[in-house]
Amino acid sequence: MAKRAKSIFIAVLFGSLVSIGASSQAGDEPQGSARDLIEDICTTCHRSNMITRSSGYTREGWAELTSTMVDLSGNPVLRDEIVTYLAEHYAPNDKRASKLVPGDMELSFKEWQVPTLGQRSRDPVEAADGTIWWAGQSGNLIGSINPTSGEMTEYPLPAGAMPHSVTVGPDGDIWYTGNKNGTMGRLNPENGKIKVYPMPDSAARDPHTAVFDRRGILWFTLQQSNMVGRLDPETGAIRLVTMKTPRSRPYGIKVDADGALWVACNGSNCLVKVDPVTMDLTEVKLPTPATTVRRLDFAEDGIIWYVNSSQGRLGRYNPENGAIKEWPSPSGPKSHPYALVVVDGIVWYNESGKRPDALVRFDPKTEQFQSWAVPSGGIYAGIIRHMRPTRDGNLLIHQSSTNKIILVTPKATGGH
Repeated sequence: MAKRAKSIFIAVLFGSLVSIGASSQAGDEPQGSARDLIEDICTTCHRSNMITRSSGYTREGWAELTSTMVDLSGNPVLRDEIVTYLAEHYAPNDKRASKLVPGDMELSFKEWQVPTLGQRSRDPVEAADGTIWWAGQSGNLIGSINPTSGEMTEYPLPAGAMPHSVTVGPDGDIWYTGNKNGTMGRLNPENGKIKVYPMPDSAARDPHTAVFDRRGILWFTLQQSNMVGRLDPETGAIRLVTMKTPRSRPYGIKVDADGALWVACNGSNCLVKVDPVTMDLTEVKLPTPATTVRRLDFAEDGIIWYVNSSQGRLGRYNPENGAIKEWPSPSGPKSHPYALVVVDGIVWYNESGKRPDALVRFDPKTEQFQSWAVPSGGIYAGIIRHMRPTRDGNLLIHQSSTNKIILVTPKATGGH
């Protein structure tokens, strides 16, 4: 079993905080330095607008939130200075409040706090044995959870991989997308060994999201490189194709019932069908030119559901007749729907542009919405960037800001 990954960043950050805290305690720190400290340190992991655009928290809430990012228990004076400043200047607000819709479904949320803080955990997926795997992008690791015992193991990756996503291969090996060093990686969970597959083209810089087709071929998007790729695990051969529209930024990718690949365009108003043999691309233009799409999924009837992220809408595309219909998301045009999955005919997605991040349920039969604020312990913070179903029809989501992996279990109420 691999040794638990250690975050060098946390050690460096903590050392910086201790030294600054010592200056503060000496009484020679200038007024307002708490703000400077936050700007200098917090933006090492994320942009400052994640603070300024948050829904704000009480002092207790800021203390809980920052504890999921960095361990300051060894310097309580500095910790108190930071959370006091945040509470005073970023108190709870409703500037970007979600519009939560009631309904007849209840959800339970089971959370796991991943070991290495500040890693921005994301993209959980369930393996055949029930193990849950995730990618820790900023921590340059992937990890696993035994959902029964709660035991977690983290696997350090080759330098610079910075995995964007993780998926399970047909043989049980775990694959990750090396988003920062232009690689795909394969982890053997039995011995912890990793095999790396570099991109054959230097222009292919950022493998993003990956999915296996029914033949065991791994397909993946490269968002900024504007490409789609395929990797044959048997031979290691990689083939790449460039999108037809410049800067279409291929993002989510799924396989339809006939084995074709469908790609969401995060930089253009398109869905793209990829021929699994020739890799020829067929582009479907969506009606509103300003549309961008983060992710898509298929219902059992072959209908494609997608999030119109830039317009705050949920969309449906029928590949048989080309019909397109969209619904406004409950929280409006700035709700920025992000992740999406279809489970047992129900469409689930989130509203990442609002605070708190809302998990939304849409029933295509009734065209009714219901939504919930996604918890992160005792607070509401984070963004779901990918969601996937479990074998028993539940949902795996995450809150990357608080480094939590979450299992969502729906339960009908009200006599349904």
